[in-house]
Amino acid sequence: MDILANVGLGLQTALEPTNLFYCFVGVALGTIVGVIPGVGPLAAIAMLIPLTFYLDPTAALIMLSGIWYGTTYGGSTASILLNVPGTTSAAVTALDGYPMAQQGRASVALFMTAVASFAGGSIGILVMMFFAPLIAQYALNFGPAEYFSLMLLGLVAASSLSDGPPAKGLAVVALGVAFGCIGTDIYSGAERFTFDTLNLTDGLNLIALAIGLFGIAEIISSAGRKEPTMVGKESVRMRAMIPTQDDRRRSWAPVLRGAGFGSFFGTLPGTGPSIASFVAYAFEKRVSKTPERFGKGAIEGIMAPESANNAADQTSFIPTLALGIPGSATMALMLGVLIIHGIQPGPTLMDREPELFWGLVMSFWIGNVLLLILNIPLVGLWARLLLVPYYILYPAVLVFICIGTLSVQQNVFHVWTVAFFGLLGYLMRVLGFSAAPLLLGFVLGPMMEEHFRRAMLISAGDFGLFFDRPISAVVMSLTGLLLLHAMYRTVRARMKRKASAAG
Repeated sequence: MDILANVGLGLQTALEPTNLFYCFVGVALGTIVGVIPGVGPLAAIAMLIPLTFYLDPTAALIMLSGIWYGTTYGGSTASILLNVPGTTSAAVTALDGYPMAQQGRASVALFMTAVASFAGGSIGILVMMFFAPLIAQYALNFGPAEYFSLMLLGLVAASSLSDGPPAKGLAVVALGVAFGCIGTDIYSGAERFTFDTLNLTDGLNLIALAIGLFGIAEIISSAGRKEPTMVGKESVRMRAMIPTQDDRRRSWAPVLRGAGFGSFFGTLPGTGPSIASFVAYAFEKRVSKTPERFGKGAIEGIMAPESANNAADQTSFIPTLALGIPGSATMALMLGVLIIHGIQPGPTLMDREPELFWGLVMSFWIGNVLLLILNIPLVGLWARLLLVPYYILYPAVLVFICIGTLSVQQNVFHVWTVAFFGLLGYLMRVLGFSAAPLLLGFVLGPMMEEHFRRAMLISAGDFGLFFDRPISAVVMSLTGLLLLHAMYRTVRARMKRKASAAG
């Protein structure tokens, strides 16, 4: 009965006209920010924080939260249509979403993305409603050893994102980790690989790297093509959105599995939607009976990561509100807004501020419905972008990339960073390397190093810590099995090639 009373209180709060208005403003802004490459939720929320000083804390948090999960809906649009990820987590969606657009199935991809986002977000909200106190307590059991083990598993799993041998994927992951090491060491303050350049002391910009690897590399690859897509006018009409029976059959299980990964990683401080979407994609490719379809327009390749990152968007509020531990820079801003209004996050927040907590949770339902209403009618309009001639579309995309990249920190260096990684991404394409593992290595590498060093400080340099703690030991064992499976696949592929050559 308590849950019903809390849901009723939350709906009463969320359906107040003021809160409804700010929920709509938040999700609409989030969608726009997600579509524009380079901006992202962090910059948008940071710019709107001064406005929240004059709002009720519940309305302020509802609006900023709408921007947070609204960008995930919008970020997939540019990924699918142009191979330019609007957000980091949307970079995975581009792996199969963009090939679907090239095959004239952009409308189906956008429609199914909206459905997966709504389903994943809904499951994440249910997890938050029923299990927030339990998950908050469970998340406290994760220390540096557990985080390092999970991230190592993520990096090894990332090797399966590439189509070639696992060793090739691991080499790209290692390159990503190396790029992640650039900047100032958080423990000693020493500069690493900065070459006495002030612009590199804070490290490389994540969004600039993602846009360069995927967006600029695609523009360079498409240069000179007269017909860069296979899109006709029939493929952008409303009826073209209807998925085939095969699409529907292949989609429901990846959505549920993706939501499971997203709900799990969202509750862990420091992980979030980007890691959840990468792991969900890698898992789907691993369990698929036809892994060769991935990267060529597999519907599972967009359903699983979109469900995962939206579920993680919702459950990332659990450690922020229930523990007072922000899982990302964006969540830290949310925490700051609460503290500015005199509200102390922590385990007692649900009891002290039930209207705020349950009003926010119920606003997630309303926001996700609004996003569905906003995005599905726009599918045909977004898909029509592909009918714009190449010589007009891609120069315009380059301009938007430059504007978006400059608008965050007003630093031209980030534009040059985009150009550098664009050239690197193109070179990797020519040599047959996938860019996705590099991005995940860049994201996970610095966090993995940080947790490894903490674990070594706690254990006085004893590596046995990773196998003494039960959760860490299980995850490390899974990582070992994954490596053995990768080695087995490599050896089997070589034997097959030798047998076919001999035959």
